[in-house]
Amino acid sequence: MPATGPITSLYVHVPFCAQKCSYCAFYSEASSGELVNRYVEALIREMEMVAGDLRPATIFFGGGTPSLLNLKQWQRIFGAMEKANLSGAKEWTVECNPATVSLDKARLLRDHGVNRISMGVQSLDEALLDRLGRVHSRQMVFKSYDILRRAGFDNVNLDLMFAIPGQTLDVWRATLREALALGSEHLSSYEVIYEEDTALYAQLQAGEFAVDEELACAMYGELVAQATQAGLEQYEIANFARDRSADGSSARTELCSRVVAPEIPGRACRHNVNYWRGGSFYGLGPSATSYVHGVRTKNWSNTKMYCDQLEQGRRPVESREELPALARAGETAAFGLRMVAGWPFETFRATTGHDLRNEWADDMQQLSQQGWGQITSDRFRLTSQGLRFADSAAELFLRAGAA
Repeated sequence: MPATGPITSLYVHVPFCAQKCSYCAFYSEASSGELVNRYVEALIREMEMVAGDLRPATIFFGGGTPSLLNLKQWQRIFGAMEKANLSGAKEWTVECNPATVSLDKARLLRDHGVNRISMGVQSLDEALLDRLGRVHSRQMVFKSYDILRRAGFDNVNLDLMFAIPGQTLDVWRATLREALALGSEHLSSYEVIYEEDTALYAQLQAGEFAVDEELACAMYGELVAQATQAGLEQYEIANFARDRSADGSSARTELCSRVVAPEIPGRACRHNVNYWRGGSFYGLGPSATSYVHGVRTKNWSNTKMYCDQLEQGRRPVESREELPALARAGETAAFGLRMVAGWPFETFRATTGHDLRNEWADDMQQLSQQGWGQITSDRFRLTSQGLRFADSAAELFLRAGAA
């Protein structure tokens, strides 16, 4: 059910990159000095427009490459956020590319309240980094990780990819061993998805390589095994986290009070958990999506148009949609099944006003019979096999056009 008080989750899209990666379908573009400055001023205007309805407990700056912003641009953003009373989130994440991390910038972020960094490593193999179009080297990963620790960050996520064309199981195993040896608090690892309008999709269509589903499954199994052995708990299909804070105390309690899910480790990404649990959020920046008071809106996927609209005093909204209650509940069910904990029945009912055991009884039974789902007295969750094919399982729960 839509939130009635101020929204507590904020996403900011920074659309600039040094160059477009071959797999990326997110809206992004090459950075140019004047447009970036114009974007920063437009973003501040958009923040001011929604500040009265926003009290962020989680903030996430994603991209693109937020760490491309220079010190002056970050200082401008931080000053505006403090003035608008948007700082001080319990969890504040900024995505970084290892090629754009400096000690001065890391310290500036930390001094202004950013307390979590998500670093886009993707691979530690030079040939695969080149294949993906990444601008960093493997050595930059280790150097940047050290810089982040020196700057005082004790909550770092490493982002990896598997099933990359040309990636062998041995190379993947080696990447996992090296990445996990760093001892980060969180690991995200996603299988390559071939989306239209990306270079990798064009190469696939041209027959330059073939998708090996059996190899991808083996890589996923290796991911779960190594991450678990390294002391990380899997809480979502592709996300693993530690339960302990740097001082050894459990970070689980505070998180659980928000999401009512005791299976979620303390260093889980609270911002993403809010998405998967059907929470409301503001999304600012070009192409960003919001879900606020039951209405989904999407900003224009064009930075110049985004700036034009805000310079004229208008919110840069391209589309808005208000789903019928049952359709929204089905969508929420589908997203939540990505989590290892699945959906506790009472949590789902409190969130959506609907009961999984009524509208979705046959779907849960079908997944259970094929070994993809598990029904217990208090919840429905996907099995380890079901999580591997969660997108297909989740489709059963969607209720398009439902009243």
